[in-house]
Amino acid sequence: MGSRNRAVTCLITRLFLVSKNISSSFSTPPPSFHHLPLITSSLHFASNKLSFSNLGFGFSSSFTTIRGFSSSLENLQTSDSSSVTYVSAKEAAEIDEILMGPLGFSVDQLMELAGLSVATSIAEVYKPSEYSRVLVICGPGNNGGDGLVAARHLHHFGYRPYICYPKRTSKALYTGLVTQLETLSVPFLSLEDLPQDLSSDFDLVIDAIFGFSFHGTPRPPFDDLIRRLVSLHRYDHTHQRSAIIASVDIPSGWHVEEGDIGGEGIKPDMLISLTAPKLCAKKFCGPHHFLGGRFVPQPIAEKYRLNLPSYPGTSMCVRIGKPPQVDISALRESYISPEFDENHLEANPIDQFKKWFDDALTAGLHEPNAMALSTAGKDGQPSSRLVLLKGIDKEGFVWYTNFESHKGHQLSENPRAALLFYWGGLNRHVRIEGPVKKISDSESENYFHSRPRESQIGAIVSKQSSVVPRRDVLHQEYKELEAKYPEGSLIPKPKEWGGYRLKPEMIEFWQGQKSNLHDRLQYSLKEVDGKEAWKIVRLAP
Repeated sequence: MGSRNRAVTCLITRLFLVSKNISSSFSTPPPSFHHLPLITSSLHFASNKLSFSNLGFGFSSSFTTIRGFSSSLENLQTSDSSSVTYVSAKEAAEIDEILMGPLGFSVDQLMELAGLSVATSIAEVYKPSEYSRVLVICGPGNNGGDGLVAARHLHHFGYRPYICYPKRTSKALYTGLVTQLETLSVPFLSLEDLPQDLSSDFDLVIDAIFGFSFHGTPRPPFDDLIRRLVSLHRYDHTHQRSAIIASVDIPSGWHVEEGDIGGEGIKPDMLISLTAPKLCAKKFCGPHHFLGGRFVPQPIAEKYRLNLPSYPGTSMCVRIGKPPQVDISALRESYISPEFDENHLEANPIDQFKKWFDDALTAGLHEPNAMALSTAGKDGQPSSRLVLLKGIDKEGFVWYTNFESHKGHQLSENPRAALLFYWGGLNRHVRIEGPVKKISDSESENYFHSRPRESQIGAIVSKQSSVVPRRDVLHQEYKELEAKYPEGSLIPKPKEWGGYRLKPEMIEFWQGQKSNLHDRLQYSLKEVDGKEAWKIVRLAP
């Protein structure tokens, strides 16, 4: 690069750092600075100016055009046939420059989003019930900052994080993150506090040492820390599980584009790429690769051909590729729940159910009123499906459906059923059995007209369990009924649609506990002195 380009590089870098109130007085760049526009001698600048209004962003900038932005983007077909873009170090820096330049993101914003992405990715795979002791090893740059943010979120998620942060920076952003963790009483460990075998004290180690801007050979004390991470294996000679390694964006010590060149570097079990996966991620062979960040605006992704997977729902992370093949027989959960004994029970199981249902609502569980309904016809062949509980009173549990459906025909032949509620977030489920009757037509009528207009029309369209030739047939009939019953008009309830009520004769409350010693407390309706009464027994797990 000529002297002119070097001067331009220095000027742009200095202006950017000043604009973000970030000191540029350090003598050597921090090992990880992946949210800052690291403009190195390998970047080539054109003499013309870049107008962001021409890119469709609606504003202009005097930033110098960077050539070759998308020329070397590489795509990888994942196992589910979707294409994901992998970027070089230069391209990653340029994306960060745009994000923190004309798009208005700040370093602390991106760091918060990145750290939250790391924490949620870990929580997707490694549950706090089994991997509670988490060591976060933080470098002095932004990669370390991501680790500090992730530790805070993991603390709130129920993990027990510990921090090793040997080379602290005095910048306000980082000192603030340290203060936040100290306020939560998250321990900071010195190098002397760490065991040589990290597996002896920790279930999971987060490698947040070096980011994509690191070059060269790791220096003390990080060279020793990386050696300790390298020494971790999935299983040791005694077949005991060793600590899991989760690397943030780049496995520390890897070449950002060529990966683990000598084959003797860190072998992480999980890689959490940020913004877009870097080229070295193609060499990642661990079972869990996630992408986090969710802050790349769609216009940038489209303009620069960043083909990234869609994030599901409100999640801050998304898996890249298919999950690993696992031994289904080895899947198990060690439940940790409060004690649940007879002293905690209400005298009436309906009251006890309402108490647990309120707990499920308070916990924010998805569709806590979803229940598996099992029925069997005169041939004895059982069938199950999920329906939604729509009412509960002293007489029992109410749901609505089409009487001409498969379950409707089975209930007409054998008016008995079983219900199952599963609240996994609370380690609970409830089983209910008893006879079933249709509710009154007036009750069904009142509920039908309380539903949204779209649901009322949908109930008429759906001849439940009957064969439909094509999906567009349903849509066509729906449109015709929309026209027939304009907004505000009364939609008649179909005569074949209504509610059922199961009157419980048995209700069992199950709560998971350690070592499969689960709590099972069962109510059974018995006749005592000519009157019905509930008898409570404890069942073996």
